[in-house]
Amino acid sequence: MDEIRNVIEVKNITKDYGDFKLDNISFAVPEGSVCGFIGQNGAGKTTTIRLILDVIRADAGEVFLFGENIKNDSAKLREDIGIVYDEMGFHEFMTGRDINIMMKNIYKNWDEKAFFDYLNKFALPAKKKCGDFSRGMRMKLQIAVALSHNAKLLIMDEPTSGLDPIVRNEMIQIFREYVVEEDHSILLSSHITADLEKLADTVVFINGGKIVLAGNKDDMLETHGLVKCKKEELDSISKSLIVNVQPGVYGCEVLVNDRAACEKLYPGMVVEPANLEEIMLFYVNKAAEDSKEAR
Repeated sequence: MDEIRNVIEVKNITKDYGDFKLDNISFAVPEGSVCGFIGQNGAGKTTTIRLILDVIRADAGEVFLFGENIKNDSAKLREDIGIVYDEMGFHEFMTGRDINIMMKNIYKNWDEKAFFDYLNKFALPAKKKCGDFSRGMRMKLQIAVALSHNAKLLIMDEPTSGLDPIVRNEMIQIFREYVVEEDHSILLSSHITADLEKLADTVVFINGGKIVLAGNKDDMLETHGLVKCKKEELDSISKSLIVNVQPGVYGCEVLVNDRAACEKLYPGMVVEPANLEEIMLFYVNKAAEDSKEAR
Protein backbone atom coordinates (compact mmCIF):
# COMPACT_ATOMS: atom_id res chain seq x y z
CA MET A 1 0.00 0.00 0.00
CA ASP A 2 1.38 3.42 -1.03
CA GLU A 3 2.20 5.80 1.77
CA ILE A 4 -0.07 8.86 1.89
CA ARG A 5 1.98 12.01 1.40
CA ASN A 6 1.23 15.42 2.87
CA VAL A 7 0.37 18.23 0.46
CA ILE A 8 0.96 20.81 3.22
CA GLU A 9 3.40 20.54 6.11
CA VAL A 10 3.74 23.41 8.54
CA LYS A 11 6.70 22.82 10.85
CA ASN A 12 7.33 24.93 13.96
CA ILE A 13 6.26 28.19 12.31
CA THR A 14 6.55 31.40 14.32
CA LYS A 15 5.52 34.87 13.20
CA ASP A 16 5.63 37.70 15.76
CA TYR A 17 3.87 41.00 15.04
CA GLY A 18 4.30 42.29 18.57
CA ASP A 19 0.60 42.52 19.36
CA PHE A 20 -0.03 39.06 17.87
CA LYS A 21 2.13 35.98 17.55
CA LEU A 22 1.83 32.68 15.72
CA ASP A 23 3.57 30.56 18.29
CA ASN A 24 5.55 27.56 16.99
CA ILE A 25 2.65 25.94 15.13
CA SER A 26 2.84 22.61 13.30
CA PHE A 27 0.27 20.60 11.34
CA ALA A 28 -0.12 18.66 8.09
CA VAL A 29 -2.76 18.14 5.39
CA PRO A 30 -2.72 14.63 3.88
CA GLU A 31 -3.20 14.26 0.13
CA GLY A 32 -6.78 13.46 -0.88
CA SER A 33 -8.30 14.92 2.29
CA VAL A 34 -10.24 17.96 3.45
CA CYS A 35 -8.65 19.69 6.43
CA GLY A 36 -10.84 22.08 8.37
CA PHE A 37 -8.82 24.95 9.84
CA ILE A 38 -11.01 26.39 12.58
CA GLY A 39 -10.81 29.18 15.10
CA GLN A 40 -12.51 32.41 16.03
CA ASN A 41 -11.79 35.61 14.10
CA GLY A 42 -8.28 36.83 14.89
CA ALA A 43 -7.04 33.39 15.95
CA GLY A 44 -4.31 33.29 13.27
CA LYS A 45 -5.97 31.45 10.38
CA THR A 46 -5.37 34.09 7.70
CA THR A 47 -1.80 34.73 8.85
CA THR A 48 -1.08 31.01 8.61
CA ILE A 49 -2.52 30.84 5.09
CA ARG A 50 -0.40 33.79 3.99
CA LEU A 51 2.68 32.02 5.34
CA ILE A 52 1.75 28.81 3.52
CA LEU A 53 1.41 30.76 0.26
CA ASP A 54 4.71 32.60 0.86
CA VAL A 55 2.94 35.97 0.82
CA ILE A 56 4.69 36.76 4.11
CA ARG A 57 7.80 35.16 5.59
CA ALA A 58 7.99 33.37 8.92
CA ASP A 59 10.39 34.40 11.67
CA ALA A 60 11.18 30.73 12.26
CA GLY A 61 10.10 27.31 11.00
CA GLU A 62 9.42 25.84 7.55
CA VAL A 63 6.51 25.24 5.18
CA PHE A 64 6.43 22.42 2.64
CA LEU A 65 4.00 22.16 -0.29
CA PHE A 66 3.79 18.83 -2.13
CA GLY A 67 6.94 17.78 -0.27
CA GLU A 68 9.01 20.81 -1.37
CA ASN A 69 10.14 23.72 0.77
CA ILE A 70 8.31 26.87 -0.37
CA LYS A 71 11.56 28.81 -0.17
CA ASN A 72 12.87 26.82 -3.14
CA ASP A 73 10.30 27.95 -5.74
CA SER A 74 7.03 29.22 -4.32
CA ALA A 75 5.82 30.62 -7.67
CA LYS A 76 6.11 27.20 -9.33
CA LEU A 77 4.41 25.45 -6.39
CA ARG A 78 1.51 27.92 -6.47
CA GLU A 79 0.70 26.80 -10.02
CA ASP A 80 -0.92 23.72 -8.46
CA ILE A 81 -2.91 25.68 -5.86
CA GLY A 82 -6.34 27.24 -6.21
CA ILE A 83 -6.98 30.08 -3.76
CA VAL A 84 -10.36 31.38 -2.58
CA TYR A 85 -10.56 34.32 -0.18
CA ASP A 86 -13.56 35.64 1.74
CA GLU A 87 -13.51 38.74 -0.48
CA MET A 88 -13.39 38.70 -4.27
CA GLY A 89 -9.98 39.70 -5.61
CA PHE A 90 -11.12 40.92 -9.03
CA HIS A 91 -11.92 44.49 -10.06
CA GLU A 92 -15.67 44.99 -10.03
CA PHE A 93 -15.77 46.18 -13.65
CA MET A 94 -14.38 42.85 -14.92
CA THR A 95 -16.55 40.23 -16.58
CA GLY A 96 -15.99 36.49 -16.77
CA ARG A 97 -14.55 36.98 -20.25
CA ASP A 98 -12.08 39.59 -18.94
CA ILE A 99 -11.02 37.28 -16.12
CA ASN A 100 -10.45 34.44 -18.58
CA ILE A 101 -8.09 36.62 -20.65
CA MET A 102 -6.19 37.69 -17.54
CA MET A 103 -5.86 34.17 -16.15
CA LYS A 104 -4.55 32.78 -19.44
CA ASN A 105 -1.53 35.03 -18.90
CA ILE A 106 -1.06 34.03 -15.26
CA TYR A 107 -1.44 30.23 -15.13
CA LYS A 108 0.43 27.94 -17.52
CA ASN A 109 -2.24 25.25 -17.03
CA TRP A 110 -5.24 27.55 -17.51
CA ASP A 111 -8.14 25.65 -19.10
CA GLU A 112 -10.41 28.12 -20.89
CA LYS A 113 -13.06 25.53 -21.72
CA ALA A 114 -13.21 24.31 -18.12
CA PHE A 115 -13.61 27.91 -16.89
CA PHE A 116 -16.59 28.68 -19.11
CA ASP A 117 -18.07 25.27 -18.30
CA TYR A 118 -17.89 26.18 -14.60
CA LEU A 119 -19.46 29.59 -15.26
CA ASN A 120 -22.32 27.80 -16.99
CA LYS A 121 -22.59 25.16 -14.24
CA PHE A 122 -22.69 27.85 -11.53
CA ALA A 123 -25.16 30.02 -13.53
CA LEU A 124 -22.68 32.91 -13.74
CA PRO A 125 -23.18 35.18 -16.79
CA ALA A 126 -19.87 35.58 -18.63
CA LYS A 127 -20.70 39.09 -19.91
CA LYS A 128 -21.94 40.58 -16.63
CA LYS A 129 -19.63 42.72 -14.47
CA CYS A 130 -18.70 40.76 -11.36
CA GLY A 131 -19.29 43.86 -9.25
CA ASP A 132 -22.99 43.27 -9.89
CA PHE A 133 -22.81 39.70 -8.58
CA SER A 134 -24.30 38.66 -5.24
CA ARG A 135 -21.89 37.47 -2.53
CA GLY A 136 -22.71 33.86 -3.36
CA MET A 137 -22.05 34.44 -7.08
CA ARG A 138 -18.74 36.13 -6.24
CA MET A 139 -17.61 33.12 -4.23
CA LYS A 140 -18.65 30.77 -7.06
CA LEU A 141 -16.64 32.91 -9.49
CA GLN A 142 -13.53 32.56 -7.33
CA ILE A 143 -14.10 28.80 -7.12
CA ALA A 144 -14.53 28.60 -10.90
CA VAL A 145 -11.17 30.32 -11.32
CA ALA A 146 -9.52 28.11 -8.70
CA LEU A 147 -10.77 24.94 -10.40
CA SER A 148 -9.84 25.98 -13.96
CA HIS A 149 -6.08 25.59 -13.87
CA ASN A 150 -5.93 21.95 -12.80
CA ALA A 151 -5.13 22.82 -9.18
CA LYS A 152 -4.32 19.82 -7.00
CA LEU A 153 -4.88 21.78 -3.78
CA LEU A 154 -7.55 24.31 -2.82
CA ILE A 155 -6.76 26.75 -0.02
CA MET A 156 -9.82 28.68 1.08
CA ASP A 157 -10.13 31.41 3.69
CA GLU A 158 -13.71 31.70 5.02
CA PRO A 159 -15.36 30.91 1.64
CA THR A 160 -18.82 30.31 3.11
CA SER A 161 -18.87 33.23 5.56
CA GLY A 162 -21.91 35.46 5.10
CA LEU A 163 -23.69 33.08 2.72
CA ASP A 164 -27.18 31.77 3.29
CA PRO A 165 -27.57 28.04 4.12
CA ILE A 166 -28.74 27.08 0.62
CA VAL A 167 -25.70 28.62 -1.11
CA ARG A 168 -23.40 27.19 1.59
CA ASN A 169 -24.73 23.70 0.86
CA GLU A 170 -24.12 24.29 -2.86
CA MET A 171 -20.51 25.20 -2.04
CA ILE A 172 -20.02 22.11 0.09
CA GLN A 173 -21.29 19.92 -2.75
CA ILE A 174 -18.84 21.59 -5.15
CA PHE A 175 -15.97 20.89 -2.73
CA ARG A 176 -17.08 17.26 -2.33
CA GLU A 177 -17.07 16.76 -6.10
CA TYR A 178 -13.60 18.31 -6.35
CA VAL A 179 -12.02 16.11 -3.67
CA VAL A 180 -13.45 12.87 -5.12
CA GLU A 181 -10.31 12.70 -7.25
CA GLU A 182 -7.67 11.13 -5.00
CA ASP A 183 -4.91 13.65 -5.72
CA HIS A 184 -7.14 16.62 -4.85
CA SER A 185 -6.96 18.15 -1.37
CA ILE A 186 -8.50 21.09 0.47
CA LEU A 187 -7.45 23.33 3.35
CA LEU A 188 -10.65 25.08 4.39
CA SER A 189 -10.36 27.88 6.94
CA SER A 190 -13.66 28.69 8.61
CA HIS A 191 -15.34 29.59 11.86
CA ILE A 192 -18.59 27.97 10.62
CA THR A 193 -18.05 24.59 12.23
CA ALA A 194 -21.29 23.09 10.89
CA ASP A 195 -19.85 23.22 7.35
CA LEU A 196 -16.68 21.46 8.48
CA GLU A 197 -18.64 18.72 10.22
CA LYS A 198 -20.21 17.91 6.85
CA LEU A 199 -17.01 18.05 4.83
CA ALA A 200 -13.74 17.77 6.76
CA ASP A 201 -11.69 14.62 7.29
CA THR A 202 -9.26 16.26 9.70
CA VAL A 203 -9.50 19.37 11.86
CA VAL A 204 -6.86 21.80 13.08
CA PHE A 205 -8.08 24.17 15.79
CA ILE A 206 -6.08 27.36 16.33
CA ASN A 207 -6.64 29.85 19.13
CA GLY A 208 -4.57 32.89 20.04
CA GLY A 209 -1.85 31.89 17.58
CA LYS A 210 -1.44 28.38 19.02
CA ILE A 211 -2.65 24.99 17.81
CA VAL A 212 -5.01 23.78 20.51
CA LEU A 213 -6.25 20.57 18.93
CA ALA A 214 -5.56 18.65 15.72
CA GLY A 215 -6.57 15.27 14.37
CA ASN A 216 -9.20 13.17 12.67
CA LYS A 217 -12.57 14.94 12.86
CA ASP A 218 -14.62 11.81 13.56
CA ASP A 219 -12.22 10.75 16.31
CA MET A 220 -12.44 14.21 17.84
CA LEU A 221 -16.23 14.11 17.88
CA GLU A 222 -16.26 10.56 19.20
CA THR A 223 -13.77 11.28 21.99
CA HIS A 224 -15.19 14.51 23.40
CA GLY A 225 -18.45 14.67 25.30
CA LEU A 226 -20.64 17.05 27.28
CA VAL A 227 -21.45 16.03 30.85
CA LYS A 228 -24.51 17.69 32.32
CA CYS A 229 -24.46 17.54 36.10
CA LYS A 230 -25.36 19.35 39.29
CA LYS A 231 -22.77 21.73 40.72
CA GLU A 232 -22.25 19.49 43.75
CA GLU A 233 -21.43 16.56 41.42
CA LEU A 234 -18.64 18.44 39.66
CA ASP A 235 -15.95 17.56 42.22
CA SER A 236 -16.55 13.85 41.62
CA ILE A 237 -15.36 14.11 37.98
CA SER A 238 -11.66 13.45 37.53
CA LYS A 239 -9.82 16.67 36.64
CA SER A 240 -7.76 14.75 34.07
CA LEU A 241 -10.97 14.29 32.03
CA ILE A 242 -12.20 17.89 32.23
CA VAL A 243 -11.38 20.35 29.45
CA ASN A 244 -13.50 23.17 30.85
CA VAL A 245 -16.66 23.87 32.82
CA GLN A 246 -19.52 26.21 31.97
CA PRO A 247 -21.76 26.88 34.99
CA GLY A 248 -25.47 27.42 34.46
CA VAL A 249 -28.44 28.44 36.58
CA TYR A 250 -29.39 24.89 37.49
CA GLY A 251 -26.15 22.99 37.01
CA CYS A 252 -22.97 22.67 34.93
CA GLU A 253 -21.94 21.64 31.45
CA VAL A 254 -18.53 19.99 31.38
CA LEU A 255 -16.54 19.25 28.23
CA VAL A 256 -14.61 16.03 28.76
CA ASN A 257 -11.83 14.61 26.62
CA ASP A 258 -12.85 10.93 27.00
CA ARG A 259 -16.58 10.37 26.65
CA ALA A 260 -16.34 6.56 26.91
CA ALA A 261 -14.41 6.76 30.19
CA CYS A 262 -16.97 9.18 31.66
CA GLU A 263 -19.88 6.96 30.71
CA LYS A 264 -18.15 4.05 32.42
CA LEU A 265 -17.00 5.92 35.54
CA TYR A 266 -20.14 8.00 36.10
CA PRO A 267 -23.15 5.98 34.90
CA GLY A 268 -25.57 8.25 36.76
CA MET A 269 -24.57 11.35 34.78
CA VAL A 270 -25.80 12.36 31.33
CA VAL A 271 -22.92 12.32 28.82
CA GLU A 272 -23.87 13.67 25.40
CA PRO A 273 -21.86 13.94 22.17
CA ALA A 274 -20.26 17.34 21.57
CA ASN A 275 -20.22 19.05 18.18
CA LEU A 276 -17.27 21.01 16.78
CA GLU A 277 -18.73 24.37 17.77
CA GLU A 278 -19.16 23.28 21.39
CA ILE A 279 -15.64 21.84 21.47
CA MET A 280 -14.23 25.08 20.04
CA LEU A 281 -16.12 27.29 22.50
CA PHE A 282 -15.05 25.29 25.55
CA TYR A 283 -11.38 25.35 24.49
CA VAL A 284 -11.55 29.09 23.74
CA ASN A 285 -13.07 29.79 27.15
CA LYS A 286 -10.44 27.62 28.82
CA ALA A 287 -7.65 29.55 27.09
CA ALA A 288 -9.20 32.86 28.20
CA GLU A 289 -9.43 31.65 31.81
CA ASP A 290 -5.85 30.34 31.75
CA SER A 291 -4.66 33.69 30.38
CA LYS A 292 -6.42 35.58 33.20
CA GLU A 293 -4.85 33.33 35.81
CA ALA A 294 -1.39 33.85 34.31
CA ARG A 295 -1.60 37.64 34.64
